[in-house]
Amino acid sequence: MPNEATTRSDVTIIGGGIVGLATAYQLLRRHPDRSVTLLEKEDHVAAHQSGHNSGVLHTGMYYRPGSFRAEFCREGKLQMQEFCERENIPFQIIGKVIVATSEEELPRLQTVFERGRANGVRCSLVDGDHLREIEPYAAGIQAIHVPDAGIVDYKAVCRRLAERITELGGDIRLGCRVTGIEHTPEAVVLRTSQGDMSTGLLVTCGGLQADRLTSLSGQTPTAPIVPFRGEYFVLKPPAEHLCRTMIYPTPDPRFPFLGVHFTRTIEGHVECGPNAVLAYSREGYSKLDLNLRDLAESLFYPGFMKLALRSWQTGLGELWRSFNKKAFVRALQKLVPGITAADLVPAPSGVRAQALGRDGRLIDDFVFQESDRVINVGNAPSPAATSSLRIGQSIVEKIESRL
Repeated sequence: MPNEATTRSDVTIIGGGIVGLATAYQLLRRHPDRSVTLLEKEDHVAAHQSGHNSGVLHTGMYYRPGSFRAEFCREGKLQMQEFCERENIPFQIIGKVIVATSEEELPRLQTVFERGRANGVRCSLVDGDHLREIEPYAAGIQAIHVPDAGIVDYKAVCRRLAERITELGGDIRLGCRVTGIEHTPEAVVLRTSQGDMSTGLLVTCGGLQADRLTSLSGQTPTAPIVPFRGEYFVLKPPAEHLCRTMIYPTPDPRFPFLGVHFTRTIEGHVECGPNAVLAYSREGYSKLDLNLRDLAESLFYPGFMKLALRSWQTGLGELWRSFNKKAFVRALQKLVPGITAADLVPAPSGVRAQALGRDGRLIDDFVFQESDRVINVGNAPSPAATSSLRIGQSIVEKIESRL
């Protein structure tokens, strides 16, 4: 039972990434009279996925029509642009190309194009000559041009969301780790590193820790998290002209990740990557970071074993590129032949929280697990940052049905 130091909120949100922040912001805008507390175990917001991504404003090209990802991306991108305009946060609409470099990729490119059109994305198929008018150094026999894709600094977005939450009366508690969740007839009680707290409703937006928070709340995760580290390079300034916008490969449906690509950042740099390798720690951003609990959970999870058996050749290729710069460069040269190893310098890595079913199937949509007093965001894959304000709006609607 809670002790005398317990504090009480109407709604408590665990997780200071962009989805948790967007949820708190949307809730306080619609219900300024409610007490809202946000708990983040790190000493700053956006410490993990939200602060380690490439800053793309996605349009919704790849996602299954009718899925949460397709719906949230389309509406969320517009909301994010409006927020950035209102808050004077720099963003740019620079466009992107999705490139087919061989005849065998053309049917897959057509499938992506049809999905984009079904999702309401403004896009067009262009031939190789038109592609090189957009990206002069790109290789390809055909491409999809997506003119409305953009870039932004999501760390800046998160900082501004945190400021607005505080101004609206919300309470953000940094360095506050949740160690236990208990249910009483009157409230949900949280055991934290800053003392016991109670709340009428609990929302967990744990990202890399999503499944653990779901378990802590008393529910069984539908799909545990397996972390994958994405490693990047950036182009040296003399080579930045090789990419004007964003250059993506035609995705391979046999593998869940998009493959290495080129992304111009809001600071004017060009990121190259990522590859995708199993991370040895959920919050480990270098090859040497190791958390034995995290690694053991991944390796002995039946879903990961099945994925590894099915995709072992692709996985070995990704691992080889992780340790061999020349192999990484060859993957980049498929899109931009003029790239050389001398053009690249290492950049910070990111870790992706990949929800994985016990059958080895990667969960490719948002997952919400709910009870009367708890809403768990069990999976928030890309384009979660682009869609965050729309996701927050959806979670607020779930909260309102319980208030």
